[in-house]
Amino acid sequence: MALKIRLSRGGAKKQPFYRIVVADSRSPRDGRFIERLGTYNPMVAKDSENRITLKEERIKYWLSQGAKPSDRVARFLGHADIITLPVRHEQTKQHLPRAKTLERLKEEEEAKNTAAAAVSEPSAGESSADEKPAEGSADDPAGESSAGEKPAEGSADDSAGESSADEKPAEEGAEKNDNKE
Repeated sequence: MALKIRLSRGGAKKQPFYRIVVADSRSPRDGRFIERLGTYNPMVAKDSENRITLKEERIKYWLSQGAKPSDRVARFLGHADIITLPVRHEQTKQHLPRAKTLERLKEEEEAKNTAAAAVSEPSAGESSADEKPAEGSADDPAGESSAGEKPAEGSADDSAGESSADEKPAEEGAEKNDNKE
């Protein structure tokens, strides 16, 4: 007979309560068991004493008789120092990010690096920027006049465009009024 130390669910709907039992591995989960070895109440706070109760002597006896604990019960017994804590193996590939996610993360990291490099360059370039206005002062008057002309032309074009646009709807409105009469 293959013996298991496992959880047997009790309690109400959405209010689980488990008994830690030793049972034949072929018997139903909540069915016939040989002996009750403790309880587990997941609804209680994790640091509470009443969350897990174990009969250590009886558990050691059944372990010596060849009973195998289930994964969850083995963790409980490991935390209680009855057996060595079982090793949790990592998932093979499911816990790793996907290829597209890795590419996106690399792109974001590169963008941060270029932004950090751009921030560090102007701080080094500030001392040279102080020197450049002195050199560019001769170029500034020419630059200002050319820059001054462009907005003036653009504003003249914009105002002309606006006035012609304003006239067109007014003319269309007049034509519509003529058609109605």
